[in-house]
Amino acid sequence: MELVCLDLEGVLIPEIWIAFAEKTGIEELKATTRDIPDYNVLMKQRLRILDEHGFGLNEIQEVISGLDPIPGAKEFIEWLAPRFQVIILSDTFYEFGMPLMPKLGNPTLFCHKLEVDQNGKITDYLLRQKDPKRQSVRAFQLLNYRVIAAGDSYNDTTMLKQAEAGILFKSPQNVIDEFPQFPAVHTFEELKNEILKASLTHSS
Repeated sequence: MELVCLDLEGVLIPEIWIAFAEKTGIEELKATTRDIPDYNVLMKQRLRILDEHGFGLNEIQEVISGLDPIPGAKEFIEWLAPRFQVIILSDTFYEFGMPLMPKLGNPTLFCHKLEVDQNGKITDYLLRQKDPKRQSVRAFQLLNYRVIAAGDSYNDTTMLKQAEAGILFKSPQNVIDEFPQFPAVHTFEELKNEILKASLTHSS
């Protein structure tokens, strides 16, 4: 039995923090795990910047409501769903990711949670667990699933290493150079081919 695990931001939807940075003009918020591999350092920086500028969850969700999946992403999920069980493993938060799931056909999403006060200020974040993407893949393997995983960034690489097959998708060159053991593709058509290549069932 095979299962496909996918990252969300940069793979299926635009980077939410970058979209918010563009809307607000705050350049520092454009940093992602592609730039700062340590997620804790990155999130503390983001929360500090939001606090300094007086922005909260409401303003971020307003930007999210205007986002659409990356062109071809919904069709890609529609292609995957009859062939494999699909799980989205993301370092985003349910408060950010769930509004976008209907636009992708409502795949299953595993991610983190925010702490928000009554005024909508984001006060903290709750990680589901340490190294959650790799731990999720490991848990699926303990259930006798064979996992094919795809992601674009540093925080995906432990998941890709843990999976039976890992694929870099739409990754920046620095990540591709640092992890040459993974095939690197940039279109959904190429990703389909790599998944089929990695699959034992060779579905067409």
